[in-house]
Amino acid sequence: MIAMIPDIDIAELVALRTQGTPPPDDLLEQMLSAVPPYDPPVPVHSRSLAVPGPEGAPDVPVRVFTPSGHDGPLPGLLYIHGGGFVSGSVDQFDGEATRLAAEVGAVVVSVDYRLAPEHPFPAGVEDCYAALVWTAESASELGIDPDRLAVAGGSAGGGLAAAVTLLARDRGGPRLCFQYLDVPELDDRLDTPSMRDYHDTAMFHRRAAEFSWDAYLGEGRRGGPDVSPYAAPARAEDLSGLPPAFITTCQFDPLRDEGIAYAQRLAHANVPTELVLYPGTFHGSALARDAAITKRMIADMIGALRRALVPAAARP
Repeated sequence: MIAMIPDIDIAELVALRTQGTPPPDDLLEQMLSAVPPYDPPVPVHSRSLAVPGPEGAPDVPVRVFTPSGHDGPLPGLLYIHGGGFVSGSVDQFDGEATRLAAEVGAVVVSVDYRLAPEHPFPAGVEDCYAALVWTAESASELGIDPDRLAVAGGSAGGGLAAAVTLLARDRGGPRLCFQYLDVPELDDRLDTPSMRDYHDTAMFHRRAAEFSWDAYLGEGRRGGPDVSPYAAPARAEDLSGLPPAFITTCQFDPLRDEGIAYAQRLAHANVPTELVLYPGTFHGSALARDAAITKRMIADMIGALRRALVPAAARP
């Protein structure tokens, strides 16, 4: 499984992009294209559009996924892709959003937020929050039940999902009923045992984390005293009043311990929280779709979202 996942030098890929040179050998694209295309059990209609962005900023591209075969309003799910704040796109994660729409039975809004370092914090999180506001305000048009609105994301997308959840609470914004944080990137201080130990793991390691945070926050700010909790949610002092959470972590992932710590703090703040640590896994190991542990991870994701968003009487 490890052999199929090369060591991605995201710094090199981002350098090529910022120079206006398309990467000649985009490893992330290679890996994602190697994953078998997802064949949904029900038809899913998707459409791309641009929604109002943050004040003074461009519109935000989103893709809306709507499953067929449902009567009445559906749950709504804002989906935020991963990529270390510096890479990834709606196109690359089209299969994941399609799966969520088809198997959860939800209208999924996938956000193509601006990437660092060209657009450092707060551009990415503000784009995601703007998309959340638009989703809530457009609930009727989208066929969404506004009382069943959630946010989900993986890796950096998980960190952004946590930050959007904090923003929604603190700004009196859309009322979220759930947050799904998959191997989230939450803490710029990089001072957990897993972050110190896993400096050469496949797919993501300490060097990648350092580059990721430096690109997102700006050089010299990582680990400093003035980093916003809306950039690094692990820095939030008050986690009370947040929606229930499901957090996943991988055993050999540098991000493991910050995900565990965030789950512990949510639970201590009386937020209903589930935490899963998958044995023998590493960041990105879920790309091996035929592995038994990957199938379990996918089943857990779908199950958690269905329990949170779909009334028991409507579940199969």
